[in-house]
Amino acid sequence: MMILNCDVGEGCLSDESVISFIGQANIACGVHAGDADVMANTVRIAKANAVQIGAHPSYNDRENFGRLPMTLTSEQIKQLIIEQVSSLQHIAKQQSVEVQYVKPHGALYNQMMQSEQVFSAIIDGLLHCHGSLALMILAHPNLQRYQEIAKKNGIVLILEAFADRAYDDAGYLLKRSEKGALLATPQAVQKQVKQLIENSTITTINGHVLPLQVDSICVHGDNPIAVAQIEQLAKLIK
Repeated sequence: MMILNCDVGEGCLSDESVISFIGQANIACGVHAGDADVMANTVRIAKANAVQIGAHPSYNDRENFGRLPMTLTSEQIKQLIIEQVSSLQHIAKQQSVEVQYVKPHGALYNQMMQSEQVFSAIIDGLLHCHGSLALMILAHPNLQRYQEIAKKNGIVLILEAFADRAYDDAGYLLKRSEKGALLATPQAVQKQVKQLIENSTITTINGHVLPLQVDSICVHGDNPIAVAQIEQLAKLIK
């Protein structure tokens, strides 16, 4: 069964208005958005709704909301992951809950999917964090190498697709700078989610149909069109 997830703690929406409808909350770790108080409040809301808590670490680029690519060494990426995930883990522990998975944010997420080196550095970071953490990555027709690396390191992968983002013909998210990157209507969002649930496929921007194995579907917290219908999307998944 698929789960609905959403990026929260980013100041883009009222977290209380969406968390009750999702199964996984990707909580910003105070770098691209949020701070310790926001993180603590978001953890509290997620706990009250029995929602899984995930860390949503980013490049250190609050000015651009973590959406611009950066060139870091593997060690720098590893430390970035350790510091941000550990920060959320500390806050969660104070409320007697655990962080269960990690979903990189923005440009870090996209570069992870394009670079085995970045992916491996993130895996290394997880291995140096407390506890057993899963890693949420983009569902894609060709993930064999990533799956091999994760398995070798004992990391469980959570494969996600997006309710409100368009895909290119290679199976990656269409760049936000390109026309049509965000689905523009409620009908388009619901159609994409139904297709994922019923057929385990996605239709690209040019009309190609790609098979996808999906565990979780993301609704972006900064897309009002998608957030406004999150209750309906939750019903589709159930």
